[in-house]
Amino acid sequence: MMRFRINARPRVLFGLFLVIALIGTLPMRLALGMLGLDREGLSLRAADDSVWAATLREVHWGDVDLGDSYAALSPIQLLVGRARVDLSGAQLGQGAPLRGAFSVSAASFGVDDATAAVPVGQLFAPLPITQLDLSDLSVRFDRGRCARANGRVKAMLGAGIAGIALDQGMSGEARCVAGALSLPLASQSGAERIALTIEGDGQYRALLEVQGGDPATVERLTQAGFVAVGGGYRLSVEGRL
Repeated sequence: MMRFRINARPRVLFGLFLVIALIGTLPMRLALGMLGLDREGLSLRAADDSVWAATLREVHWGDVDLGDSYAALSPIQLLVGRARVDLSGAQLGQGAPLRGAFSVSAASFGVDDATAAVPVGQLFAPLPITQLDLSDLSVRFDRGRCARANGRVKAMLGAGIAGIALDQGMSGEARCVAGALSLPLASQSGAERIALTIEGDGQYRALLEVQGGDPATVERLTQAGFVAVGGGYRLSVEGRL
């Protein structure tokens, strides 16, 4: 029996390397389709070359434009039953260029170590969020539920809220709460907060809370759709990524 194990091990390793080699001949676009990333919101105009080194053209995640990216499949992750595609790209917004990865297994989907300045356009309207700055953000959803989240997110706002200047943006640490990704963002003063919750299917809810101010500020908040809650004012926005 020991002799069989010794003789069988090289055959198993050869089989693994053969599978990896065969996978390596796949065009990247076909591989992305096989991984089901289109169902997760990924789309692109073209993918040049194989899974080991490819250029993705005009990449979008939902309505968010990620530009062109360099992509490569990790062979090591394949050995543990997970497909990981590393990404790197040009600078998208005012900040760090795109760097990170996404990974898929039979029951999970996630983003790994993502750092980027991502313009989001009108995704969160009427909230004036124009860009999300990601710093080493990792998020994993298992069977549609947030299982792990860490890293920092900063929301840049292109305009003030009811006359309140928020040029420095709002930031906070990612975490999982009740099966959803939670991003509790706050301004430097802490007087303005956004509680952003994202479900595994892409549904999101954002609660913007502002502490009460002078009568003129309160009037502007009310006119903007805020409602009085406790000692502050709140605006709720829902949508899908």
